[in-house]
Order: sequence, then structure tokens, then C-alpha cells
Amino acid sequence: MVSFVDQVSLHLRAGNGGDGCVSVKREKFKPLAGPDGADGGKGGSISLISDPNVTTLLDFHFHPHRAGGDGGDGAGDFRNGAHGESLVLSVPVGTVVKDENGKLIADLDEEGMELVIAEGGQGGLGNAALSSSKRKAPGFALFGVPGWRGDIILELKSVADVALVGYPSAGKSSLIAALSAARPKIADYPFTTLHPNLGVVQAGNTRFTIADVPGLIEGASEGKGLGLQFLRHVERCSALLHVIDCATIEPNRDPMSDLDKILFELDAYEVPEGGVPLTQRPQLIALNKADVPDAKELAEFVKPDLEARGYKVFIISAVSHEGLRELNFALAALVEKARHDLGQQPVKPRIQLMQSKRDENTFVIKKESRNDEDFFRVLGAKPERWVHQTNFANEEAIGYLADRLGKIGLEQELFKAGAVAGSTVVIGPGLGIVFDWEPTISSAAELIAGPRGTDARFDMRERRTTKERRKTYTERMDAKAATREEMRKEGVAGKWSQPEDFEKED
Repeated sequence: MVSFVDQVSLHLRAGNGGDGCVSVKREKFKPLAGPDGADGGKGGSISLISDPNVTTLLDFHFHPHRAGGDGGDGAGDFRNGAHGESLVLSVPVGTVVKDENGKLIADLDEEGMELVIAEGGQGGLGNAALSSSKRKAPGFALFGVPGWRGDIILELKSVADVALVGYPSAGKSSLIAALSAARPKIADYPFTTLHPNLGVVQAGNTRFTIADVPGLIEGASEGKGLGLQFLRHVERCSALLHVIDCATIEPNRDPMSDLDKILFELDAYEVPEGGVPLTQRPQLIALNKADVPDAKELAEFVKPDLEARGYKVFIISAVSHEGLRELNFALAALVEKARHDLGQQPVKPRIQLMQSKRDENTFVIKKESRNDEDFFRVLGAKPERWVHQTNFANEEAIGYLADRLGKIGLEQELFKAGAVAGSTVVIGPGLGIVFDWEPTISSAAELIAGPRGTDARFDMRERRTTKERRKTYTERMDAKAATREEMRKEGVAGKWSQPEDFEKED
């Protein structure tokens, strides 16, 4: 049975936005009182929050699929749809969030940090919100936008002050059991530790945590053994404690060579950008198993050589507790210094994190080819969202979409990209929404039975403006004058046959 998980993949689906409503208000003596269709509710988002009470990702291992609530649809009489229920997932402090390709999104390394990882979809507008002085009775509403959906990766990096590193069976698990209340598995064979163990240590007034990771072996940086895949738990530690086995009977092993090989593997591990390399952090050496006579003799022999390298060395026994008190207070001193240095740094402001969004005001047009047929693909936050909101069974809604696309200059950019009448245009990634583009799409309102935004059920009497009446009068007078001039030239008899009549009229 799985008992420890430090990396999981989550499959997330934020809630979809609710659809807007098309409705006309009806009252006594006012059967058609105007549009009253309300907006759809917003879809529920999914957030991650770092919680010190959560210590493992095990729950996400068994339940990797998570979804937010969908928004409710709008209704008549201005009744907006309910917002979808948001989902908050508690993760351990020290959780790193990455996208499905392994790119870092956020590092939740402090208590209470919140990341909105999947944002819910917008609710669609009802016809009441779409009405204006030019569109008094919209016969359409907007659909809700689908919420974000995709996969993310969670990696747990333990937040400990001191990390124990060393070969398998060097006594790391025995040491953490002797220093703290942790009770890891202890046995007389290699690779007993299959996952990191944490313990809390008290040294005087200082309390700190230590982490024991699976043992490193030569070639770990090339994938051998188990230790390298757990070194992420060492990244956040302030200091390293090398636990060296002085009682090993394996050939070609001694304390000096063991230390050199472990340092080589630690140096090969790449820490995140901006982090301090593992081998450049404060390090102490514990020569373990001093309860064995030969081991203690060997430890005393190599101690001067290790101190000559600049290390502070302790001869200890996890069994008899020899030297543990001195080691304990030495570790506490390193931890206190690291905490003091950290306290000198500016305090990080507590903010709510959110995934970076695409620029709302930009879009790109790419010419692509599929099955020997060229087409133009439009990618952008606004165009993609607008086509999701459009009811393509409603001509008025299509005209509204054409107006929106025209306002952001999409038609001009298609001309620049080489599109002509009849070109295939796809809005969105993948299959997207496919159009046979016509440059006059903005005049789609001519296909509607009446002017866009009107309703034949309403009395829409229009009066001419003064400018329009003056123009009509001037055109009529100019036409009469032209007719009189033509008749005079032809010598037409009648009222205008006498010269004096022409003079009077002129």
C-alpha cells in the first residue's frame, strides 16, 4: 500500500459559466415592456493553498480528478444565475506547482499562500445587458465560457532545517530516531528508507526539524539507487549533516572516499535558479557507529584529516547516544544563524497568486495548411472567448459577433495576412470554429428581417431630422429649376413662353 507520495499529476476542470437568458418583460397592460433576460453565473475556480496541517500528497494520488461547480443559467425578470462553487485544495507547505510540461508555475513555500490554478468561466450576458440605445430589444444572449481545464504536477519539497545525507545503512534513520520522536523503519540491510522522514529536535530553546532521505550511492546522479529522486527534499534545508559509517565491511570503502563520492553526487544535483548549491551550504560531519571498537578507532584516525578540510567533525553513536548532545547543539547553532540571516531579508508580501493570463488586447493570425488546403488561424483571448459565447443558430448573434471582431481590427489584419473572400478562417487552437470568410461579414445585419436590435412587436416610429428634411427640400427645388431651364431652351409654349415670364421667375 502506498504510504508516501511526493509527486502527483492532477486533472483539473474549473466550472463553466452559465448561459445568459433571452426574455421580454410582461406585465398587466404592458405585455411587451422590454428585455429582462439576466446573466449567467460565473463558474467555480480551483485554488491551491499551503496548509501546515497537511503533510502529504497522498489524497491527490487516490483522487487526481478535481472539478469546480458550474455557474447557473440566467432567467427572466432579471434573475442572474448562481455562481458555481469554488474548490480550495490544501497542499503541504513546500509544494511546487508545475504545468504538464514541467514548467514552474508557483512555489508555495510559505504558510497561507494561495494560487488560483484554474479559473472558472465567465457567465454569458442576457439580452437585458446587451440592450442599448441602438439595440433596444436584442433577440439573443451570450453563452457561458468554459472554465480552464488541464493537467498540473505537484511536487513536495520538505521544509526542514537540517538534512541527513550519506550512504545506505550509514545509520541516518537510527540517528533521526535518537534525536527526535520520529520512528522510521530501521533494519540491517541497505535501502531500508524508501521515502523521506521528518523529525522535530529540541536543543535548549531552539526547536528545528531534520530530514532523512534515502541513501545515496555512487552514480546516483546518473539514476542509480533511490536517493537522487528524493534530493528535492534537501533543497530547502539550511545545513547538511553527513552521516558516515565507520563500521562498514564493504571493500573499497572508507570515511574519506565515502564523503568524496557523496559530495560529487550532491554537486551534480541542480538546484532551482537562485538557490544555493548543496555543497556550498553549512555542513557538519558525524562519524557514526562509535559503539563498535574498530569503528571508533577509525573515526579518531580520520577526524584530523576531515577537520583539515575545514569541517566540524563529531564522533557519535546512534545506539549508545555518544556525542549526540554536542552534535545537537552544534546543529541548533547553524539553524539559529540561518534564521537570523533570513530575518534580515525583507518580508515577502502576502499576495494571492494567479496563473499568468494572455493579453486581452492582442491576437495573432497564422497561415497554416492542412490536407494541402491553406487556412488562416486566429489566436487571441478575446476572439476565442467571443466565438464560445455566440449562438450560431441566431443570425442576430452572428451579426453581433461580426461587430465585435470588426472593432478590434480583425478584418484588416486578415487582409494584411493575405486572406481573400472565401478564405477559410479558424478561430481558436485545434479544430476551433471554422468560417468561410467574407469581407462584408460586418453587414450581416442586412440578412435580418428588420434592423439589428429591433423587434417588430414594438412600435418603432422614426422621425426625420431637420437636416434630412432640409436636404430633401433642396433636392426637390434643384430638380424644379433644372426642369424649367430645359423647357426654356426647347421653347415650350405655355406659361413660360414669354421672355418677361422668364425674367420674373429668375
